[in-house]
Amino acid sequence: MTTHPMRTEADFLGSKPLPREAYWGVHTARAVENFPITGQSLAQMPALVRALAAVKKAAALANENLGVLAPSVAGAIAAACDELLAGQWHDQFVVDVIQGGAGTSTNMNANEVIANRAIVHLGGEPGDYHLVHPNDHVNASQSTNDVYPTALRLAAHADLDTLLLALSGLRQAFERKASEFREVLKIGRTQLQDAVPMTLGQEFGAFAAMLGEDEKRLREAQQGLLEVNLGATAIGTGINTPAGYGTLVIGYLARCSGLPVVAAQDLVAATQDTGAFVQLSGALKRVAIRLSKIASDLRLLSSGPQAGLGDILLPARQAGSSIMPGKVNPVIPEAMNQVAFEVIGHDLMVTMAAESGQLQLNAFEPLMAWALHQSMTHLARSCQTLQHHCVEGIQANHAVLERRVAESVTLVTALNPVIGYANAARIVKQALASGGDIGAVAEALGILQADELARLLVAERLTQPAGSHDNT
Repeated sequence: MTTHPMRTEADFLGSKPLPREAYWGVHTARAVENFPITGQSLAQMPALVRALAAVKKAAALANENLGVLAPSVAGAIAAACDELLAGQWHDQFVVDVIQGGAGTSTNMNANEVIANRAIVHLGGEPGDYHLVHPNDHVNASQSTNDVYPTALRLAAHADLDTLLLALSGLRQAFERKASEFREVLKIGRTQLQDAVPMTLGQEFGAFAAMLGEDEKRLREAQQGLLEVNLGATAIGTGINTPAGYGTLVIGYLARCSGLPVVAAQDLVAATQDTGAFVQLSGALKRVAIRLSKIASDLRLLSSGPQAGLGDILLPARQAGSSIMPGKVNPVIPEAMNQVAFEVIGHDLMVTMAAESGQLQLNAFEPLMAWALHQSMTHLARSCQTLQHHCVEGIQANHAVLERRVAESVTLVTALNPVIGYANAARIVKQALASGGDIGAVAEALGILQADELARLLVAERLTQPAGSHDNT
């Protein structure tokens, strides 16, 4: 028998030729034609493909338990889902990530791939839908409107795990640097002006603390993703589901996904509400802002090497100029800045998409899904890049820091409790005008003897609260 390179499938719009070896079907083919938007397919979102597989497997097992599906059909569907969960056949998810229809094209892409793989497991060929049908069997007791939002939550949860791991790694890198630099004195700055002394370790410890706080906020947002609307079907009423399906399918989903998912208290509300995505997006924006601030600080602190601040030395990663020999730029922090700008923009996208949902469904969840996926993926990768290619190789510019501390009039601030603000200001003003040493100036003004000043201006007094040392 001659094998033809194409097969034909039909829907209510008509017939369509498809590649014989494709596991997707006519609905997917139409979506590919309709949405040539980004050039990025669902295969670029592996966490979403696996989440769809977990949802479809849970539904098949619940439907088998309730007699909706024959055991052989449910078993074949479950086997096909296991393949997707293991990373197989993701290249068959060919629909563009941006699509109209509230995710229907994504759901049908999954239904068709799973159905055709199930057919193969039963000994048939792709397209033999009398064995396993995409709608009647794979999509039984479901709607796009409960499958898709549920899968998005599971996928976002997985992507967030990846981000949290990368963020934790970066935080720990800053903690190690804080320990390494714990005794390195420097001058702190406020409003880009000299402030008071601190240690470089305190500066890097603050970066670590900020990221640790963001990890907590992300985990809070992650918890909100575990409340799903599976079992709601079209608008939350559960139409076309058998009695007991809602509770049963949530239990199976917990087993299939490995996550403690729970059913939303009000399925009608949950089907139209995207608050969990808004909360997650806001938390990601917060992380992005923090990371961008830290990246900008690293760029500023390393500026120079001769005409800038030069407190720290970043590892040289590549030549910085096509015309200036030897120039090295802070390219890794710059990349982090740009990812942060992207994430902040994505938050606006998610906000507008969430606000624009109408009545019983939000049609714009595909945009939210893609924006959140990109934000989490790019943040995770940029955190790893910043950690390995920048933070771990940062060095203190000891010579510069020691000279600045020795010359700085800001040390006088530590004397306020001893000599008073007015006398301290007199010393600063005179030292700046004359360029003299603050000890000599203090002695000349009759405010404090140089040896007494030296006793007071020790590292502990300069960098710790007053209660930790003697103010007298």
